[in-house]
Parts: sequence; C-alpha cells; structure tokens
Amino acid sequence: MYDYLIVGAGLYGAVCARELTDAGRKVLVIDKRDHIAGNVYTEKIEGINVHKYGAHIFHTNDKRVWDYVQKFATFNRFTNSPVANYKGELYSLPFNMYTFNKMWGVVTPEEALDKIEEQRKEITGEPKNLEEQAISLVGRDIYEKLIKGYTQKQWGRECSELPAFIIKRLPVRLTFDNNYFNALYQGIPIGGYTKLVEQMLKGIEVKTGVDYFRVKDEEAYSAQKVIYTGPIDAYFDYSLGTLEYRSVRFENELLDIPNYQGNAAVNYTDEQTPYTRIIEHKWFEFGKDEDGNDLPKTVISKEYSSEWKPGDEPYYPVNDDKNSALYKQYKELADKEGKVIFGGRLGEYKYYDMDQVIAAALNKTDDISNH
Repeated sequence: MYDYLIVGAGLYGAVCARELTDAGRKVLVIDKRDHIAGNVYTEKIEGINVHKYGAHIFHTNDKRVWDYVQKFATFNRFTNSPVANYKGELYSLPFNMYTFNKMWGVVTPEEALDKIEEQRKEITGEPKNLEEQAISLVGRDIYEKLIKGYTQKQWGRECSELPAFIIKRLPVRLTFDNNYFNALYQGIPIGGYTKLVEQMLKGIEVKTGVDYFRVKDEEAYSAQKVIYTGPIDAYFDYSLGTLEYRSVRFENELLDIPNYQGNAAVNYTDEQTPYTRIIEHKWFEFGKDEDGNDLPKTVISKEYSSEWKPGDEPYYPVNDDKNSALYKQYKELADKEGKVIFGGRLGEYKYYDMDQVIAAALNKTDDISNH
C-alpha cells in the first residue's frame, strides 16, 4: 500500500512526487504514455532535443519556482523572439518598433503611436469580440496581417465569434525589444526537459504504459490518496458531458541541412497556409550539441491546430462560458472525492504555463505537509 498514487508523470505529478517523497511518503507514479515528462517530453534526434508535444520555453517571474527548477537542471539563456511570416513578409513578434517600421515605415515611437491611435478609432464602445478587441489595441493593419489568420487557425473559429477576453492583453512595445516574454527568468534546460523530469523523479518508483482506469482496483496500485492529473471529465466517465479542447497535430521532418529558418519559431499568420507555425528545435539550444559542437542536420515541426476528439491529445481548454459551466459541475463532483486530489492542466481544466503548474504543485504539497 502506497501513501500516494500519482496519476501522470508530467510536471505537476513529478513535482508532487518529489516533494512527498522528500517528506517521507511512499509514492508510486504511473503514466499511460510510454514515457515520463508529459507534454514537456523531449526526444533526442541527431543530437537535437526535439520538443515532441510542441515548443516549451520556460519563463517565470516567480523566484521560488526558478530556484526550484535549478535544483534539477542547468538552464541556458534562450530568449523567445518569434518571427511572423505573412505571405513571405517577415515581422517581429511581439509587436514592437521593428514590426511598426516594417508595417508602416515609421521610425520613431511617436510616429508608431500616432498610426495605432488613428486606426484604433474604428472601434467605438466596448469591444464585443476578439476582432474588435484586437483592432482596438493595435489597429486594423496589424490585426489583418498578424492576428486574424493565425487566431482563426488556432481556434477553428472566426475572430468575430471568439470572446474578446482571449486577447485582452497584446504585448505592444514602442521599443526595439524582441523578447516575447516579459519574464525575469527564462531559458531551456540543457539536455532537454525529459532530463529535468528524470532528475525530479530520481529514486521514485515510476511505471509507464499504465492506464489508471484499468488498474485502479488492483491491490498493486492501492494507495491512501490519489493525485490525479488526467482529464477531470474522463475520471467521471464523461457522465455530465465532454469538456472541449483544442488539439495540435505535428508533422516532423529531419532535414539534411544545418539551418531551415534561422529561428526557433516562425508563425504563419495568413489563412492560406494550413499550419500555424514551424518550430526548428535546434535553435532552442543555439544549434549546438551539449559539447558545444555545431549540429549538421535540423528537425522541423509543422503545427496544425484542430478540434479535439477522443483519441487525440487534449492541449488547450476551451474556457468559454459553456465549458466553464460544465467544469464547475465536475469540480463539485471532484470536491466530494475524499481521497482524490485533482491537479494540473487537465485535472483543473485550466490553461497553465509551466511555472504555474510547478507553483500549483508546490502549493498543494505544502498544504498536504501542513495538515
């Protein structure tokens, strides 16, 4: 009998496992995938750490979380500076002076602001949807070229049908700062995220390829408490209905060239290109292997956004009114499950960045230790 059975070997599960083990609890971690690390899993191909479930760039302003991850890996100084490709025109993201210069030929922050202010006037009153919200923030030119097509591909819905809150804050900078994340700490773990999670789970019993719902009644998996990080609706056998997600499909290619696009992330913002972006994984670690040698080949991943259906990986919760109301009903059921703790992106039906997942797991294990 274990003190805790942890379902899911992603960041939330791994942090809980580490903290509870260090506090003297007997823990078993299971995951239905055949590997640890959940969606931050990285796989080495030709010396390149490939982010198998999409690009993960660690960024945080939380010093506690930053100090915590440093215990398990050394992070490099990668800074996220994506590029937008609109029909062959390249623009800087986030929207900054390079973007405005390319878009309008303006040179000073004052000229850029004048241009944005002039275009914002199109929207009067409170923006009613994402399209109006975006135009009210950055004007029509930037909306049409750099927001509209990308967003519609990502969400599978017209911008005029999406709620305004999705885009409440767009980073608009009247400087030449290309750092996408406004975070004090940022980087990628040297050697990849799988190595980071391996270190977290060191000395802890882990079984992969195990489906919780198939084994939960078996003696070998019995525990006083369960920390469950899978989909909350799946736990209750979808009894109230299915929560919606957006999913992502990846097309990976190994290319016999050293450099495909010169940047880790290039977003394709027109509607005609079927994928939302291309990731070139080697640039997360500056195109070099762990010994500092240049890597002769490259791996790219094209990302296609899609509506989730059973069998797909759920990525982004669709936190609209309908789904939020359904989650609330599931949460009421979850609160009645005395021995089960629901956590993480799927367990809480919440869009979490990596640092937020780690903070939530640390707070949860603090609560457990204090009771």
